[in-house]
Amino acid sequence: MEPAVSSRYTFTSESVTEGHPDKMADQISDSVLDALLTDDPDSRVACETLLTTGLVLVAGEITTSTYVDIPKLVRQTVLDIGYDDDAYGIDGNTCGVIVSLDEQSPNIGQGVDKAFEVRAGTGGEDQLNAQGAGDQGMMFGYACDETPDLMPLPIWLAHRLAQRLAQVRRVGTLPYLRPDGKTQVSVTYEDGKPIALETVLISTQHDPGIDLETLLLPDLRNNVIDPLLPAELDTSGLRVLANPTGVFELGGPHADTGLTAARSSSTPTAAWPTRRRRLLRQGPVQGRPLGRLRRPVGGQERGGRGAAKRCEVQVAYAIGVARPVSVLVETFGTEQADPAAIAKAVDEVFDLRPAAIVRDLDLKRPIYRKTAAYGHFGRSDKDFTWEDTARADDLKQALGL
Repeated sequence: MEPAVSSRYTFTSESVTEGHPDKMADQISDSVLDALLTDDPDSRVACETLLTTGLVLVAGEITTSTYVDIPKLVRQTVLDIGYDDDAYGIDGNTCGVIVSLDEQSPNIGQGVDKAFEVRAGTGGEDQLNAQGAGDQGMMFGYACDETPDLMPLPIWLAHRLAQRLAQVRRVGTLPYLRPDGKTQVSVTYEDGKPIALETVLISTQHDPGIDLETLLLPDLRNNVIDPLLPAELDTSGLRVLANPTGVFELGGPHADTGLTAARSSSTPTAAWPTRRRRLLRQGPVQGRPLGRLRRPVGGQERGGRGAAKRCEVQVAYAIGVARPVSVLVETFGTEQADPAAIAKAVDEVFDLRPAAIVRDLDLKRPIYRKTAAYGHFGRSDKDFTWEDTARADDLKQALGL
């Protein structure tokens, strides 16, 4: 095992509310996806969204047998998020909507319809070999034992703070808040375990005339932060920052252009420190349910609970090929069995062919919009089938644990 860089370090993660323009784009893309899957579960969707002041642009490639009134769907999604007033920079009742959608390229579709294994005559009679991956790429999943949801504590807490920030606005606890907001959490680790909460940063959009020091800061501390502070962490030195840049009245697409998947760095594996630094190039997960595997594969490693305290899985695909070209398992020296045996067991227990993942996780359902904010993983929801760790027993049995 390679030595740790430091036995004590501070790690920071961030999240955003559903009213952030990038997350608005994600939710619009996934709303289109959900609507298509509702009537045609075999729809193929690559839907991108861009938002700016008073305007939503939806573009991409879609192959489906159904019809969806996309402008109407876009407007309703914007309203649901909370943008129903021109003073916010965009109003779902009046905003412009431009739609530019084409069918999926037949050059891509041929590899999804009939995988390389079938075309090469090596697929046999197994129908799970028939569907190829819709793109090449490396997918990463990460799980650990820091929280009951098997997530790193900083990103888990950042998501929960963002979620609560939106909740206190929606229920009227803090009625002067507006939809846009961001959270950031810094946690100190010692010997690989979280021990102290160092900094919590919340930047939130608000009505004009709000005093930041006498109203916003204590309200956020009492209603958002304190109810979520983990009891096991030292918070004696906690520093709370609320809108440190000052007034935050202009928000949403009026202040920042929103783009599908622009906030993918908020996912746990995009920035979590590993022994090997990596620069990843990955496309959007929103609006891409099945052939583009980034979301479903990210949850597959969660079935490995008990084999290690921390685990990162890399799965790489070639476009048009059913079986992954590589599967890499990294346990950071926390494994309870031989690392080579764990990698072998993962390959035996989990079928990572696209068609198998769709089958095992029941992915042809309209469940994706609610994954578009507050994290794809680490959330207790019956629709998030990738959160189920029942397969852990199969993995332990394969490892003799």
